Amino acid sequence: MSKRTSSNSINPSTLDPNMAIKTERDESMKWLSPLEQPFHIAGFHWLQEERKYRRLPSTPSDTLPPDVDVLANCTAGGQIRFRTDSSRLSIRVKLGGPSNMYHMPATGQCGFDCYLGEPGDLHYLSTTRFDHTMTEYEASFYDWKEKRLHHVTLNFPLYQSVEEVWIGVDQDAAVGAAAAYVSDKPVVVYGTSITQGGCASRPGMAYPNLLSRKIPYEFINLGFSGSGKGEPEVARTIASIRNPAMFVVDYEANVPSVEHLAETLPIFIHILRERHPDAPILVVNRIASAMERLDPELHQLLIDRRNVQHTTVERFRDAGDSNVHFLDGRTMLGDDYPEECTVDGLHPTDLGFLLMSRSIEPVIRKLLQM
Repeated sequence: MSKRTSSNSINPSTLDPNMAIKTERDESMKWLSPLEQPFHIAGFHWLQEERKYRRLPSTPSDTLPPDVDVLANCTAGGQIRFRTDSSRLSIRVKLGGPSNMYHMPATGQCGFDCYLGEPGDLHYLSTTRFDHTMTEYEASFYDWKEKRLHHVTLNFPLYQSVEEVWIGVDQDAAVGAAAAYVSDKPVVVYGTSITQGGCASRPGMAYPNLLSRKIPYEFINLGFSGSGKGEPEVARTIASIRNPAMFVVDYEANVPSVEHLAETLPIFIHILRERHPDAPILVVNRIASAMERLDPELHQLLIDRRNVQHTTVERFRDAGDSNVHFLDGRTMLGDDYPEECTVDGLHPTDLGFLLMSRSIEPVIRKLLQM
């Protein structure tokens, strides 16, 4: 099919000023690196040693699967936290690549969003506006023309790497340390593209980020799109995280077979437990999909996978480990929603992620004894 430019083509950004993209750089602001004090960066456990916005170590003790190693550069779950009285707040970003996903907004893949409020009581304010074809951009989160003191949380992009970030504030702005979490122990979430955040409209709508706004702990997002397969070398790398509050294990959607799940899950749990004898481990099976209602074989396959996970957890509990738990992910979207809260029948929209977080939150709170 030949490509033609229609005389009726529409560019909403020229028609609606609320959709316009700022292109000029603002040199009147003070630009600060969030790698320096007093900023706090959450979600990158190895940041202090490596100074990289990366979710796994660059040189782990165990060689990582190649796709996991690449996806570890995606910054899902990363957060920049601080206080400021600046009347303006902007960000400069250098990405590893442009937006290139057909079913996920550029704002989710490559954007940042901004929340204001103390841990456990964060409220959404704005999302970066940028040219999705570019790998560098500058965007404003707010410009109030007057000083207001706020606690700020900025969520990193979900499906792209970030090479550089700079925070822009007034020249005379005060910038202070973020409020402390209720614990210095992180909640570690391992899984698939759904864990990583596909296909949220903006970073704050990925379910681990939704949970982080309600539960005042650091959350570490270790979702790897298409590559969460429960390999022991990945489990050992994750187990090297210091002093975790708990683990969430949610990788069923990427396994090739029931047999693969039955083989890898007990080993995965054992590796985590060997390193962290007291941390709760929550196994979550995959959410329901639209297709299985029309495909009896798929429906039975997913039931079999669910049963493998539940049985595995029960075996650990029968053996005396009462701190391994199971949550049936097939119930999280409700009876009426699998078709209506996904982008493609599997990956959630913001509605799907909201329903997921509401189902998981009370379970995590109970396990953390909140």
